[in-house]
Amino acid sequence: MKSSIYLVDIDRPDTWTRYRPGLCDQCMANCCTMPVEVKLADLVRLALVDPFEAEHEAPKQIAKRLSKAGLIDHFNFRHEIFTLARRASGDCRFLDATTRRCTVYEQRPSTCRKHPQVSPRPGHCPYGARARSA
Repeated sequence: MKSSIYLVDIDRPDTWTRYRPGLCDQCMANCCTMPVEVKLADLVRLALVDPFEAEHEAPKQIAKRLSKAGLIDHFNFRHEIFTLARRASGDCRFLDATTRRCTVYEQRPSTCRKHPQVSPRPGHCPYGARARSA
């Protein structure tokens, strides 16, 4: 799948840019078009799951509720990993479409916190430059 922004090929990590500090400031957040796998603790931090529910409900039941609500696309039963649902554009549901910034940055999932150190190509990202203002 290609990102809708500047056609950065997120499925070909060999085309990605080596990450360097400050790179995100000029990027269109193409990494936020990739599937986001999360654990139950991430869902609690994002306030998609109540802490009481996380402690007393089976992950499978939580996954059923979240799937029915359109909040997740997939649940890996074996590893208890949830894949967050994305918008029709492919963007993460928490990405602001106008600013291309995360709306839940302080609560973002561990997967996002660790990117790009932990990714399909560690230390690299699917950088896509922002359009320059005229």
